Amino acid sequence: MSDAYDLILARGTLCTPSGRVEADVGITGGRIAALGDLGAAPAATRLDCSGLHVLPGVIDTQVHFREPGIEHKEDIATGTAAAAMGGVTAVFEMPNTKPATVTAADLADKCRRAKDRAWVDMAFYVGATPDNAGDLAVLERLPGCAGIKLFMGSSTGTLLVADDSAIAAVLANGLRRVAIHAEDEERLRSRFTIVAGGADVGLHPAWRDVETAVNATRRVLALAEGVGRPVHILHVSTAEELDILKDHRDIATVEVTPQHLTLAAPGCYEALDAFAQMNPPIREARHRDALWQAVNNGLVDCIGSDHAPHTREEKKKPYPDSPSGMPGVQTLVPLILDHVAKGRLSLERLVDLTSAGPARIFGLAGRGRIALGYRADFTIVDLNAKRMITHRWIVSRCGWTPFDGLTVQGWPIATLIGGRIVMHEGQLIGPPAGEAIRFIGVG
Repeated sequence: MSDAYDLILARGTLCTPSGRVEADVGITGGRIAALGDLGAAPAATRLDCSGLHVLPGVIDTQVHFREPGIEHKEDIATGTAAAAMGGVTAVFEMPNTKPATVTAADLADKCRRAKDRAWVDMAFYVGATPDNAGDLAVLERLPGCAGIKLFMGSSTGTLLVADDSAIAAVLANGLRRVAIHAEDEERLRSRFTIVAGGADVGLHPAWRDVETAVNATRRVLALAEGVGRPVHILHVSTAEELDILKDHRDIATVEVTPQHLTLAAPGCYEALDAFAQMNPPIREARHRDALWQAVNNGLVDCIGSDHAPHTREEKKKPYPDSPSGMPGVQTLVPLILDHVAKGRLSLERLVDLTSAGPARIFGLAGRGRIALGYRADFTIVDLNAKRMITHRWIVSRCGWTPFDGLTVQGWPIATLIGGRIVMHEGQLIGPPAGEAIRFIGVG
């Protein structure tokens, strides 16, 4: 007689849409086949989850894995290994590589590169440009595409759509939600004199100031409303943007990062120098406080890591030659669990921000909750474990984290993807077998 289940997760506390439930999970063919008391059921493998919480698999919808062309910082293999080590089961990868991901051939190349090398499931954004705007409605429907990414302000890489007519052309072509890096390019250029010729990195939020973000967010919301295109505003960093976004919930969803929720200026720059430099910048505590208020009043829809690694040597360059960005996919879960432990949000809200929210915003097929028939993707965590985040723990190729030396409460114990145990107790279990993420009505 064949085994009833491929795997049973036994005696864990499940975070389900109905709340926390102490139950077993039966997994067959990579999907959730049963929930309840399965103590007597046969299974090929059992994983004891006593004392642990079983969350739906965490989905990180903003990572930069630097392949192709910038692999000395990161690649698909090392970036997805970092994701799995940190309890992340699926990622959306950004298009600002070399070459940038702007054509069907570019997207297909990334999908080929991920095969048999990715530790977690993946999808890839296509970057918008003034030249490919007319192709985006077709490109966004290709298998493996996470959607369209639009850079309104220059950041890492060459992708840029700065003027309103070009932005409107991008938004007018296609139906899926467009991810927006909202910084105003004209204001960035006019204010560069603040840091040109060398400056202290503490001036980074003065150059890329609040108005730079607010101007871009206002502009793209007006354009999106004009053509009826949903947008997703990435890494929101200012209290003023949140005040605007609350009046545009019909068209816009909101992401914040663990970095903006955890760090604050000026202290982060004094402690970390350019290792705290990212776009948009880490700002003063009043903005961090506003982000937390937005997390808890429901304005924020998801948390993304904006994992954007650079080498230590690059980050040690004099500002502003030092590049913006920091690793984050491996530390996302521990950082947010620590905020749960400190009472800043509930575990249920964490699940909504990292699993159900991404699935809802982007239309992921069969992901984002613990329910019958859904994919067997799980992030299993110990809410009581106290561990220190260290450079040594980081498996990203860059080998560092801005949170080195930070002790947190709450830690990822296991990562399961499609019913496979990919990470357990700090060890990757291979070979890598990540798959392309499927979206409802796409591909």
